[in-house]
Amino acid sequence: MNDPLRTDVAIVGAGPAGLSAALWCDELGLDALVLEAGREPGGQLLWTYNSIENYLGFEAADGREARDRFVDQIRRRGLNIRPESVAASVALRPLRVGLSKGETIEPRAVIIATGVRRNEPDLENLEHFRGRGILESGKRDKDLAIGKTVMVVGGGDAAFENALILAGTADKVFLVHRRETFRARQEFTDAVRDNSKIEIITNSEVARLEGDGGLESVTLTGDGQERGLSVGALIFRIGVRPNSELVQHLVATDSRGYIRIDSSCRTDQEGIYAVGDVANPVSPTISSASGMGATAAKAVFSWL
Repeated sequence: MNDPLRTDVAIVGAGPAGLSAALWCDELGLDALVLEAGREPGGQLLWTYNSIENYLGFEAADGREARDRFVDQIRRRGLNIRPESVAASVALRPLRVGLSKGETIEPRAVIIATGVRRNEPDLENLEHFRGRGILESGKRDKDLAIGKTVMVVGGGDAAFENALILAGTADKVFLVHRRETFRARQEFTDAVRDNSKIEIITNSEVARLEGDGGLESVTLTGDGQERGLSVGALIFRIGVRPNSELVQHLVATDSRGYIRIDSSCRTDQEGIYAVGDVANPVSPTISSASGMGATAAKAVFSWL
């Protein structure tokens, strides 16, 4: 067995929170290693297609541009970001991070910055229609909706915003929500209700997807009845779930799986910290993620 790699801090995740933590570790003289499971750093920034205008002193055309600027700043400091490095396990006493390829890292502290992932329903043939009618983003994929009937599923800001964007190119948009009321802000609900292309369907859920090759129809269930609709494109915006499975056996989480932390981003296990959306269901923003990364790095520095 190869000797473990030792470092002051192992940061798991290279989104805004993890990158901010890395920058502040360097600022404080801590040796940090950033582990990113994906092929490139960026986290949720890589599926942010709208312009970024609410990060103080900073604007970007989309998430990828913001990511590029963040990563450039990190790399100019010579910090070590390792893509395609999947953290498979975390152990205590001694603190260890095991990678899926067999490598072991022994840091003095771990910062979990694994973010969240989008929820999707458990549908039998969902994967079959991915890229054949299932859209990833209304902003990015709006041209794929030209001349089609589109369905957006969800009841929050993201669902309503995507419905409005897709209504600009689609012939018709169904906005489907499982409840009668919505979580979306009034500015979005008012705009959707005023748009003649959008039809709201409440108290309904997607039961089946059908089509030869590409998506052709969606069956909804609600109030004990089924309803089939001709639909050529579909996008789900039904919330997110935290990527906390790596440490759920070690640290306290809430009922939804978000990691519980104190004001210094410490978990209930010494040496393990959590930052960004995986530990912040209240304010999942770039601003919050960046601040939490700095907070955790300073807390680690004080503890070490």
